[in-house]
Amino acid sequence: MFRKILIANRGEIACRVMRTARRMGVKTVAVYSDADAKALHVAMADEAVHIGPSPVSESYLRAEKIIEAALATGAEAIHPGYGFLSENPDFVDKVTAAGLVFIGPSAASIRAMGLKDAAKALMEKAGVPVVPGYHGDTQALVLLATKAREIGYPVLIKARAGGGGKGMRRVDRPDDFADALAGAKREAKSAFGDDHVLIEKYVDKPRHIEVQVFGDNLGNAVHLFERDCSAQRRHQKVIEEAPAPGMTPELRAAMTDAAVKAAKAIRYSGAGTIEFIVDSSKGLKADRFWFMEMNTRLQVEHPVTEMVTGVDLVEWQLRVAAGEQLPKSQEEIRLNGHAFEARLYAEDAAKGFLPATGTLHHLKFPAAPPGGNVRVETGVRAGDAISPYYDPMIAKLVAHGPDRASALALLVDTLETTEVAGSVTNLAFLAALAGDADFAAGDVDTGLIGRKQDSLTALPAPDPEIVAAAVLAASGLDRRVPSNDPWSALAGYAHFHPVAQRMKLRFGDQDILTAVTVEGGIAKVSVEATAPLPVEGRVRPKAGGGVAAAGSNASLQALQRGNDESHTAAAPPSVGFADVSPSRGERRLAKWPGHITIFNGAVGYDFAVPDPLDRADETEAAGSMRAPMPGLVKLVRAGRGDVVKKGQPLLILEAMKMEHTIAATHDGEIAEIASEGSQVTDGTVLVRFVETA
Repeated sequence: MFRKILIANRGEIACRVMRTARRMGVKTVAVYSDADAKALHVAMADEAVHIGPSPVSESYLRAEKIIEAALATGAEAIHPGYGFLSENPDFVDKVTAAGLVFIGPSAASIRAMGLKDAAKALMEKAGVPVVPGYHGDTQALVLLATKAREIGYPVLIKARAGGGGKGMRRVDRPDDFADALAGAKREAKSAFGDDHVLIEKYVDKPRHIEVQVFGDNLGNAVHLFERDCSAQRRHQKVIEEAPAPGMTPELRAAMTDAAVKAAKAIRYSGAGTIEFIVDSSKGLKADRFWFMEMNTRLQVEHPVTEMVTGVDLVEWQLRVAAGEQLPKSQEEIRLNGHAFEARLYAEDAAKGFLPATGTLHHLKFPAAPPGGNVRVETGVRAGDAISPYYDPMIAKLVAHGPDRASALALLVDTLETTEVAGSVTNLAFLAALAGDADFAAGDVDTGLIGRKQDSLTALPAPDPEIVAAAVLAASGLDRRVPSNDPWSALAGYAHFHPVAQRMKLRFGDQDILTAVTVEGGIAKVSVEATAPLPVEGRVRPKAGGGVAAAGSNASLQALQRGNDESHTAAAPPSVGFADVSPSRGERRLAKWPGHITIFNGAVGYDFAVPDPLDRADETEAAGSMRAPMPGLVKLVRAGRGDVVKKGQPLLILEAMKMEHTIAATHDGEIAEIASEGSQVTDGTVLVRFVETA
C-alpha cells in the first residue's frame, strides 16, 4: 500500500479521499489555489502545496504544477477526485512518465470512453445497446440539422467531450436548432476545449440509471448495482438514490451485464460508471435501455452505492492502484436497504438555479443518529466563502434506511434540520422535491423538476411569528440577561406609557417598518406602514437569550387580504396576533452582519437589518438590469438604441462553467449595454434602459 498520496482536487471530494486514506494509514498531500489557502481540505491534509492563482486554468488544471508538488513531497501516487484532470488521459500519461501512480484507469481506457461518439461505436461493437443518433465527425450546420430531422424531434444536442450537462441542449422544433447548436458549441468549447457535438433522439419520459463498475489490473470486473439519477435540473443531478425505484430483476440483470461487458471491453481498472438512458413511458423493460456514456472516475453520487453495499469505493481505488485484486467477488457484493443523496448548492432555485456566491456565516448540519444512517460530505465550514471560481456545492447530504420510504423520510428530516445563512441555497427546493408526491412514489423521470419547477421553487411568505421573531432578534431583546432586579427586567421602560423601539427590516424587496413595545414582559411587535407585510405580533423575550417559537398558523398573505387599506392609516394596522410562549420551544435563527435568518423547516427567511447611520442611496436606477453573479459577458445580442420586448434575450453571461441567458425584464429602448468579453462582478449594471417620462 502507498505511504503517501497527493490529491489533485479540492472541496468535499478531497476531504472524502483524505478520510479513507487516514483510516488506512496513508498520509495525504493537498494542493490549493489562492482562493483555497484556508480551505478545509488544506487543513485536513498532512501537507499542502500552493499551485497558483484562483482560476482553475492557473491552478487545478496545471498538470505540471501538481506533478511537481507530488514529487517534492514524496508522494507515490495521485488521486484525481472528480472533475478537473480526473478524465484527462494526457495527465495520466504525464503522471506515469514521472514515475508516479495514477489512482484511476489507464490513459487508454479514458481515451476509449472520453469522446461520446467513439465510445458509442465501441459499445455497439461490444454488444451494448446504444441510443439512436448521429455520432459522426462532420459538424456542418446543414448536415446536423438534416440528421436532427431524420432522427425526429425532439432531439438532444450533446458535447462529445465532458459531461455535467455542459454543452447540452434539448431542441423541440427545427426553427430552434441553429441557436441551440451555437450555444451548445460555445459552452462545450469553453468547458472542454472541444466544440464537437453529437445528435441523439430525445427519449420520452427518460430515466437516467447508471451502474457502478469496478475493475482491477488482473482482468477482474464487477458491478455494484445501479443508481437512479433521474431527478435533474438543467441536465445536472439533484437527488440520487440506490437502488433504482421500480427496478425489475430482468432489467437489473440486463443493465449490469451490459455494464460489465462495457468495462471489460476496454480492460477497465478502478471505479467507473456506465450511464444508461431508460424509456420508462411503459414501465421499466429489459429492452428499453441504451448506453449514454461512461464516466471513467469516481462519481459525485458514489456515497449512495457505498451505503447500500457497505463498500468503501475509495479504499478499493487505493488497493487496486497499488496492484491488489478486487477485495470482493461479484457474489459477495450484496444490496442492503436504500439510500438517497441530495446536493446542497449555493444557488437560487427560484431564479432558474442561478449559482450564487457569499460567505457561509452560519452552517449547521444535523448530528448523525445512532447507527450512522446520515452522512454529510462537505468541504466547507462556517465562515468559508463560496467563490465564483469553482462549483458552488456546499455539501452532499446522504441518508440510508432499510427501505425507500424510511430512507426518504430520514432525508427530509436531514434537510429540514440543516441550517445555512449568508448565501442563497437550494435547501428548501431539495426538501420540496423530496416531499413531492410523485418523487415519493418513485414516479420520477428527468423531466419531473422541469414540469413542477414553479411549485417546487415557490417559497411560502413568512408568517406573523417569523416576522415577529426576526424583529425581536434584531431589537436585541432576545439577548437580555436574566436578572432578579426589576429595573433590569423592564426593557424599554418609560413613565406612564411604554416607549416604542422603531426599526426597519427588509425581506426581499419589501421594507418592513416596525415598532416594538414591552408591556408586562411581553414584547409587542407592530408592522406600521409597508405593503404587503402588515402584521402585529406579540412575543415574549426568552430569559437568557433565544427567541421562542410561534403558535399561529395565519399567513401574511391572508392577513393582507383582510386589511388592504391599512397601509394609509395613521395608526399601525392591527391584523392579527402572534402570541408566543416560552413553553413552545426556541425559534431557530442565525444572526450575521446586517442580517437575521429565521429557520422554519428547510426554509431560511433572510431579513436584512439596515444600518440606521448608513445614508447611502438604496434606490435602483430605473429600468437597469444587474448581473446576478460574477461572470464573463460571452455574447451580446442587442445594442444601444435597440427597442426590445420583455423576455427577449439580450446577452449571455458565462459563470461557474455554465451559460446563462439574460433576457429583458420589460419592454423598452436600450441606453447602455455591457460589452462582449467584459468581466463583471455581482451587481454590475449589464443593461440600462432609456428612462420614460
